[in-house]
Amino acid sequence: MSSSDNLNITMPERVSYIIQKLEEAGHEAYAVGGCVRDSMLGREPQDWDITTSALPEETKAIFSRTVDTGIKHGTVTAMFGKEGYEITTYRVDGKYSDSRHPDSVEFTRSLEEDLKRRDFTINAMACNSDGLVDMFGGKDDLENGLIRCVGVPEARFGEDALRILRAVRFSAQLGFDIDPATLEAARKLAPTLANISAERIHSELHKLLMSDWPDRLVLLHELGIDRVILPELERTAKSGRMNELCARLAGAPYDTAVRWALLLLYTGSASEIMHRLKFDNQTIYTVKALLRFRQVPVTVLDPAGMRRLMSDAGRELMEPLFAFIGAADPDLDLTGARRLCRSIIDAGDCTDIKSLAVNGHDLMQAGIPAGKSVGETLERLLSAVLADPSLNTPEKLLELALNNKQD
Repeated sequence: MSSSDNLNITMPERVSYIIQKLEEAGHEAYAVGGCVRDSMLGREPQDWDITTSALPEETKAIFSRTVDTGIKHGTVTAMFGKEGYEITTYRVDGKYSDSRHPDSVEFTRSLEEDLKRRDFTINAMACNSDGLVDMFGGKDDLENGLIRCVGVPEARFGEDALRILRAVRFSAQLGFDIDPATLEAARKLAPTLANISAERIHSELHKLLMSDWPDRLVLLHELGIDRVILPELERTAKSGRMNELCARLAGAPYDTAVRWALLLLYTGSASEIMHRLKFDNQTIYTVKALLRFRQVPVTVLDPAGMRRLMSDAGRELMEPLFAFIGAADPDLDLTGARRLCRSIIDAGDCTDIKSLAVNGHDLMQAGIPAGKSVGETLERLLSAVLADPSLNTPEKLLELALNNKQD
């Protein structure tokens, strides 16, 4: 155990309190995993996991409000108001016959046994007020920018095949290289990713795409991962477009729809891939819209054309659309198009039926028969206003509607 001085680990008061209470009851307790790693990297941990020698029932006896969030796996959540902290008993996993879940879990009083079942050295460090516990060289790997499995890589990947994809994802998030032995084991066991659910695959791919180094996507092909989880990407690589795709992703803004649309622009089969990977409906809609409107020549649109695009796409899609078009074609100068779009918004020009100066009720009062003709008339009025915004007054629109009716 080494001192935690200058390791950048400052635990929240609540975490220190939990560890202290467990220790006062005669147990060992540590912050563990990602929170330790992120603190040492100078990053703000998203959450703090605590590991302890205390059995779940012993933990529950110490804290007044607990929830059995994963009691079978030794996890109890201690509640403080609406805030919860996961406290997990040291454990040893049994065999993983499905490459996903341990067939059994045994609790242990040994921190070393618990740490050595974890995936990578940088995630297998623990700390408390006494300092850092680093049994597998995680601190050195952090300093050297290395993703390395704890112990035998084939054993770690054999336990949970998702770890293969996690290695690539951590490489992308941290800009780290993957240790050669870990890399070789990932290549060898890549086919076992077929056992992993679409939701878990999607989650890791998303984190990779939204990382600081999304061009590490190339590792999916180099390791043969793509042919298992995204065969369309393998075809992209074989067509010689992988490097171009990676360069485009590296230059794209941190926007979910934009980065996924870029990937799917190169792979094709957007609908099929998004449904297969269990995307939510909103993301599917936005990504498909970006792909659909990308072909519009935005740099040569006149004001009427830009208003028509804003009407068809929706105002909320315009900024993501410009970002996507710019990322897909970095040589395109979108300054004028963005300025034109902004001027239309600033002028308050109407670009949708809701912004027309008349509504369906107004039309019926003026004599347009209820039913389909009201909707058709509103569409005609919108088309006229998109071409000439000065027409968007009640008087002019009603006159236009009634003239059309007489025609």
